[in-house]
Amino acid sequence: MIYLDNNATTPPHPEVVEVIGRVSREAYANPGSPHALGRRARQALETAREQFAHLLGAHPDEVLFTSGGTEANNLAVRGFTAGSPGVIALTPGEHPAVLQACHSREAEGFTLEWLPLDGDGRLAWVDPPGGNLWWGPSLRLVCLILAHNETGVIQSPQPLARACLERRIPLHLDGLQGVGKIPVSFHELGCATLAVGAHKFQGPRGVGALLVRRGWNLAPQAWGGHQEGGRRPGTEAVPLVAGMVRALELFQAEQQQRLDRQTQLRDRLEQGLAQRCPPVVLNGSRAHRLPNTLNVGFPGIDGEALLVALDLGGVACSLGSACASGSAEPAPVLVAMRRPPELLLSSVRFSLGPQTTADEIEQAIRIISETVRRLRAHRTADRHGEVFASG
Repeated sequence: MIYLDNNATTPPHPEVVEVIGRVSREAYANPGSPHALGRRARQALETAREQFAHLLGAHPDEVLFTSGGTEANNLAVRGFTAGSPGVIALTPGEHPAVLQACHSREAEGFTLEWLPLDGDGRLAWVDPPGGNLWWGPSLRLVCLILAHNETGVIQSPQPLARACLERRIPLHLDGLQGVGKIPVSFHELGCATLAVGAHKFQGPRGVGALLVRRGWNLAPQAWGGHQEGGRRPGTEAVPLVAGMVRALELFQAEQQQRLDRQTQLRDRLEQGLAQRCPPVVLNGSRAHRLPNTLNVGFPGIDGEALLVALDLGGVACSLGSACASGSAEPAPVLVAMRRPPELLLSSVRFSLGPQTTADEIEQAIRIISETVRRLRAHRTADRHGEVFASG
């Protein structure tokens, strides 16, 4: 099986697995316990926190460990909007972890304002913010996905972040698809919070982080302990945290090599498909996108049928977010980008990983192009049969 669904999850790096095993053996005690073994676990946890903060351009006291990106996003959305209702501004392409958390506040009296996207999936930001109809005194929170999980489109949030900071409005960035795939500096982004999920960059499942800028307060969304500064109770998963840090260290050490290699392989995949099964239409910005992500439409076929056929043919890919699987509706981000109807339901996401090889890409080009041509031929034959039967 050729695995091209790395935006859903990545296989953990062997060194990450080794670190998790070692820390599980050496620092198994509760880091909140006062005895020597507890202190050893606490030391491992705080060392990991310092390393993680350094890798992401943050202060250690700004790092809040969570069970993953979903919890991190929920904690930011609901933690910033505790109290009286107001307005939450977000894009139509937000991940379900953000979108559904915002809808939960909408059910409690909040109003959701939708930030416009251009045809490339980039934020249509007007500066100064007075030109944006959603900007007003009741605005409580702004949410923006840093790098889109479906299209790979990367935003430039700094102008928005500066405007939010000047008015003391928190900006939350969903950074799950960005961290570990492109260079990310928390302080340079200028946001109030940044969500991270380890399994998106060869780390373990079940652990993530929310970076919270100094000076911003979050209302806790769970109770039962004093951990993580009282903002996120629960015994910290020290081995998983250590594995997440190691995964990010490996990315940083190989950063440019990974970026160059995955960009080359992604472009080869796009080029090969365009040559062997045209028409193939790119969804999203060509200049501002993740090096590992290719979202393309194949006019004339159904995306779900293609997905099933590719699975049977030995290629694992997706229609978009794994958290939204099972839905036959068009991807909201593609609708917001005003993609034509023939692309909304014929688009597929291919996402590469550090482990993807050049040989796999060549095999994928062959399998995908043959499958697309076969499905198009079947559809044409079916249409001809319908015409003949009706006549």
